[in-house]
Amino acid sequence: MIKHNYCTIIESEEKKKRGQVLNYEKFTIQDLTPFPLYGILARMIKPLQIANRSFPNNIILGPLAGISTTPYRLLAWEYSKPAFSYSEMISASALVRNSRQTQKRYLDRSPNEGPVCFQLVGSIPKELAEATKIVADSGADLIDFNCGCSVPKIHNNGCGSALLKDRVKLYNILNTIRKNTTLPFLVKIRVAINDDKTNEEVAKVITDAGADCVVVHGRNWGETFNTPCRLEAIKFFVGLMKIPVIGNGDVKCIDSLKNMFATGCNGAMISRACVGQPWLIGKLIADINQQSCILPTSQEIGEIFISHIKQLAKLLENERMAVLQARKLAKSYARTIPNRKDFSNQINICDDLPAFTSLCRNYFL
Repeated sequence: MIKHNYCTIIESEEKKKRGQVLNYEKFTIQDLTPFPLYGILARMIKPLQIANRSFPNNIILGPLAGISTTPYRLLAWEYSKPAFSYSEMISASALVRNSRQTQKRYLDRSPNEGPVCFQLVGSIPKELAEATKIVADSGADLIDFNCGCSVPKIHNNGCGSALLKDRVKLYNILNTIRKNTTLPFLVKIRVAINDDKTNEEVAKVITDAGADCVVVHGRNWGETFNTPCRLEAIKFFVGLMKIPVIGNGDVKCIDSLKNMFATGCNGAMISRACVGQPWLIGKLIADINQQSCILPTSQEIGEIFISHIKQLAKLLENERMAVLQARKLAKSYARTIPNRKDFSNQINICDDLPAFTSLCRNYFL
């Protein structure tokens, strides 16, 4: 037996066989890929180099607003060991105003977690220059600038994906960030649809400004998550860029990971699928290596959820706020229990930590 993060892995004598069934506690996963994972997909999980930083694998935990706090990242690190994890998106304007709430929540990191990439958003170069220095001084291992957020309050304020339409302004911002840090510098973008010229210009701006890596979310800024990830757009950027390209969008299982790596990208980012299952990245790596992985029991998942919210309450210094956040996470943590809807309904009317803890222990049996 080998200890692989959270999972206890049992090496199979037949792991090279095509169509191998991987047995997990309480359920079974059948490999449905059209070719043996051993020969091709296993080679896709490899060390990742971004500027002067090396990472032992190339699966990244992506940013999620309202979720990617220290407690969430700590769980992912404990159970999966991603290459690195993202912070929540941090407003440069709020950061430079020295808001205590912003500083406490968004700049917090634990000495027990792995590398963290702090993600900034904004549109004013002077603010971004200062914010870059603040996150670097706060212990960032990497810095990312968000040019992909399409949420109206961000986009309509000239930030996030709106910057992809103004390449001169985008260059000035990226160049400003580059001049204010020696840390690995990433840019996260969305794509233009049927518009190679725009995508080429964005790629050139990112390269010319001195970014070390680009994260390509394979959707346009006007598309929701109901639109499938445009893998061909990610592949287009892979062909254009000389810096590493990380693909992002819809990765949640072996097949979707295989499809992402088929674009030729250097790494894959997983975001939404990891919510409620911080062991997912570790499980995918085990699957790729044709190794069985004992996943947490239902009762253990309930305790992980409780731990997550208790640690969040400490971070926010507000139990009620943490319990309200639990409402957003309940369906994801409860994805494997039979009475998931019931549990979520109960969490939605729960107002305090003791009641939340009791509910988890009653439902996760």
